[in-house]
Amino acid sequence: MSKRREVSSIVAITPDGRLHAHHFRTSISSRCVIQALRSIRRQIGTPLLVVWDRLNAHRSRVTPDFIASHAQDYAVAYLPAYAPELNPEEQCNALVKRAMANALPGSVDALHRLARREFGRLKRHPEMIVRFFRHAGLSVTGIP
Repeated sequence: MSKRREVSSIVAITPDGRLHAHHFRTSISSRCVIQALRSIRRQIGTPLLVVWDRLNAHRSRVTPDFIASHAQDYAVAYLPAYAPELNPEEQCNALVKRAMANALPGSVDALHRLARREFGRLKRHPEMIVRFFRHAGLSVTGIP
């Protein structure tokens, strides 16, 4: 039986190549999204523009209520309904999934460690993340 669905990740990337990944042993819920947002906000130290796809956990009432109550910390923009080519984070996920394609983790713990390791590898290559933004056609002022 596949354990791949037993670990979910929330990934935040910045145009200057930083990556923040949070892994959960459940499907992504509003609780997970809010926990990740708080952590990423603390790590980055500045207000965030959060660009989301149409995941239910992004749109459920709890998440927008949290964002509204912390408007000084978060602004939200939504991608079109299906536009993975506009989302540089999708390229991060694809790269990690390719690296894990032939892995056969024996447990959920092993899968969790593998996901953390692969996102950790990508984190050490900020130039790739910058290229993902460029590939999506996104230009951010002040970023080389």
